[in-house]
Amino acid sequence: MQPTPSPAGAGLFEVRLHGRGGQGVVTAAELLSEAAFAEGRHAQAFPSFGSERTGAPVVAYCRIGDRPIRTREPVMQPHALVVQDATLLHQVDVFAGLRSDGWVLINSRETPGRLGIDSLEAGHVLTVAASDLARQHVGRPMPNAALLGGLAALTGIVHLDAVVSAIRAKFPPAVAEGNVAAAQAAYDLVDAACATREGVS
Repeated sequence: MQPTPSPAGAGLFEVRLHGRGGQGVVTAAELLSEAAFAEGRHAQAFPSFGSERTGAPVVAYCRIGDRPIRTREPVMQPHALVVQDATLLHQVDVFAGLRSDGWVLINSRETPGRLGIDSLEAGHVLTVAASDLARQHVGRPMPNAALLGGLAALTGIVHLDAVVSAIRAKFPPAVAEGNVAAAQAAYDLVDAACATREGVS
């Protein structure tokens, strides 16, 4: 997929990540930016300001572009949303500013219809049970790496190999390989689901 130009600058692809403290939301944004950088792109990642206590809503941002990125403003019109905790859907306006052709990836066992969000553009919203995949491969329900694998499949903004490299550079080998397996599993599920545009688990 070719990124749609953003109001923040030509060729930018902007991602906003929502989750809760302790779910690795900021780490996910950093890994995404590192994956893009490894592919020769310009990238930045940063969190929003606010409470970082465990369980509190957390937002992080990532921008990816072909030219130096000068803005440091929060992402207000994302091309893609990653929602690491589906309970936020009815607690926070996670869809605020989402572009009409934007992509949404949600950590959930349920389909978008079951979550009550099937009014969004058909084919642009998928769910993947990232916490379950993380529990299986990492040993704890930390969904961030799995969701990055899913995002790579859904949007094509980075390749899975770059995500894998970023994970291996970030974590010790034993932790990294579990997260790599979770990212690969999510990538495969989302890639397969894109044909039918249904939530996957």
